[in-house]
Amino acid sequence: MSQPPKPPSLLELFPEETREAADLLKQAVPHMVRHSIPPNPVHYALWYTYSKGLEPDLNRRLDKITQDFDVFPPESAIKLFRDYIIRGELEEARQGQQQVIELVDDIESDVSRSVNGSQAYQSSLASGLAALHEPIIDDLPGVLSHLQESTQLMQEQQELFLYRLRAAQSEIQHLRNQLERAQLAATLDGLTQVFNRQAFTRLLDQSLKNGQEGLALVMLDIDHFKQFNDQFGHPLGDRVLQHVGQLLRELLPARAMAGRYGGEEFCVLLRDCRDLDTARRFAEQLRGKVQALRVKVRRTDQVLDTITASFGLALAEPGDSFESFITRADDALYQAKRNGRNQVHPPASEPVLSA
Repeated sequence: MSQPPKPPSLLELFPEETREAADLLKQAVPHMVRHSIPPNPVHYALWYTYSKGLEPDLNRRLDKITQDFDVFPPESAIKLFRDYIIRGELEEARQGQQQVIELVDDIESDVSRSVNGSQAYQSSLASGLAALHEPIIDDLPGVLSHLQESTQLMQEQQELFLYRLRAAQSEIQHLRNQLERAQLAATLDGLTQVFNRQAFTRLLDQSLKNGQEGLALVMLDIDHFKQFNDQFGHPLGDRVLQHVGQLLRELLPARAMAGRYGGEEFCVLLRDCRDLDTARRFAEQLRGKVQALRVKVRRTDQVLDTITASFGLALAEPGDSFESFITRADDALYQAKRNGRNQVHPPASEPVLSA
């Protein structure tokens, strides 16, 4: 019997490059504005998919809801999101849950057989011991043979149970590995292998809300990346992004985390960082490593040696929100761009003023 086709994963649902994704989002936003739909991740995902036009049934249902209701019902949005956007992930979760249930059922069955076998063995042993205490045993060989058979059966049942238990442990480890891979896929940027924007934003926001001290934010943007992409093509641009992601992973201090915040923009959250000098030293080290990158254009064998990045720094202040913290770092990054790029702002000689 053939298996039903597997629903696509989120990565398969949204494979677009940055430029294509931006175009789709530009189409989606007017739909949301026209129908007064609140801007949140669920609604963005629905209308983004609507703009792609690959789910005709979803489009029909969205059109009908907007015709029938003055305000887009939140419960309808959640249901459509589950049915069309994350159905693949839900199906995988159900399959994993079913596998665990079956494993537990198998183990319970094996344990029951082992317990029953143990009880039968104890009964045979008690009968044999009672017979040995009789003054005259008419069938001593039969009693001993019965005990031997019971012992052998008990041993076989125990060996079977151990075999099934080890098999179950192996399957559980396999399921755990699948879950870990799924969790990573949901938090990592597939190209650069650092946190994606959603995961980085969530973790940064949590750090601020938890009142952690010594937080510093480093924002970096690869200089002239659009021109670079236009001249050499997106595949080469992707290779540059991969190299930058690798540098970030290699240079991250303890307890720091890095994320891809936009197309060619990255963020690093430093913890236990009490002053901008510490953040600046890290940023300068990373800036030098980026400038030292050499990437070959495969079709021409030309080696590119002009890759640079600009950096903006900010220290978390009491009462900072995610927006205020990220805005200060972004403003500093913009200033580094205005000052000529391939530099860190604020520079070491410039006094730091609180926003």
